[in-house]
Amino acid sequence: MAKLGLNVDHVATVRQARGGIEPDPIVAAALGEMAGAEGITIHLREDRRHIQDRDLEILRDTVKTKLNLEMAATQEMIRIALRIKPDQVTLVPEKRQELTTEGGLDVIVNLKAITDSVKRLRDAGIVVSIFLDPDQGQIKAANKAGADYIEIHTGAYAESSDWPSKKHELEKIDASIRLANKVGMGVNSGHGLNYFNIKALASLGGIEEYNIGHSIMARAILVGMDRAVRDMVELIKYS
Repeated sequence: MAKLGLNVDHVATVRQARGGIEPDPIVAAALGEMAGAEGITIHLREDRRHIQDRDLEILRDTVKTKLNLEMAATQEMIRIALRIKPDQVTLVPEKRQELTTEGGLDVIVNLKAITDSVKRLRDAGIVVSIFLDPDQGQIKAANKAGADYIEIHTGAYAESSDWPSKKHELEKIDASIRLANKVGMGVNSGHGLNYFNIKALASLGGIEEYNIGHSIMARAILVGMDRAVRDMVELIKYS
């Protein structure tokens, strides 16, 4: 059955806006797990705009389910991951000027560097996923690089404004799921998913984990973390 990976980056974003100590992403992660999230996702960025190194260190000690570290495939981040040893690393592209991750990693162009990064992480016992657009060539490259999982970038689907466009994106995602499964990789997904667009995606089947942050935190402001997480878990598990 599919799982929710709760992304708590935006809790840290609110904290960093005032430079204080609250709200605390560690507390948010614990509340999310108690409400049914089966994984916690964080993105440690080069510029440390939200999650800080201390958050990662504490979460490694406190997360009871699975800790998924999103990061760029840089030497600095590889060293951090090898030291902290999260349960999973998801390699993502990263640009300083972007508000959020804008697209999938180009594994085809960066195959050698990504292959080397994947090997170093897997040799340390860390499961490796690669954040990709739903593109057949990129999935084949990720498999060649030795990744255990792909995470399908669902932004184009989430941002589609009409059903024909959404249907087209769902077909691309479905084809990507099938190809990844065929070559022996697991499939996760994330980006732009919310309480309205998750059902059609979840009905495809074949996705193990949905990494969702912004929409859950937006709802949690209004109804509380426990209810916001439980509502999303129910949509994922029973769509």
